[in-house]
Amino acid sequence: MNKRRNFTPEQKAKIVLDVLREEKTLNEIAAEYEIHPNMISRWKAEFVNNAAKVFAKETDELEKVKKSYEKEKEELLKQIGQLSYENAWLKKKSGQF
Repeated sequence: MNKRRNFTPEQKAKIVLDVLREEKTLNEIAAEYEIHPNMISRWKAEFVNNAAKVFAKETDELEKVKKSYEKEKEELLKQIGQLSYENAWLKKKSGQF
């Protein structure tokens, strides 16, 4: 049984760049790297669709900060609810309610 080969992102990028240079046909590149042409086409499509993300680092940082803020906010609201419940329970038990 043959083990499935895994390619690093760097290897995939190199292969896709070879395709984009158009110095060889897709089938020639596929034969050279021993990969099915459909796989290379899939990588190429993914590469082209995500190309804009290379220039969107500020947006990525903003999204990370936003997610971190939302997570922290959710945790704090959870703590407030728990403390409010405990406070009410203690008041009831002590007879101050």
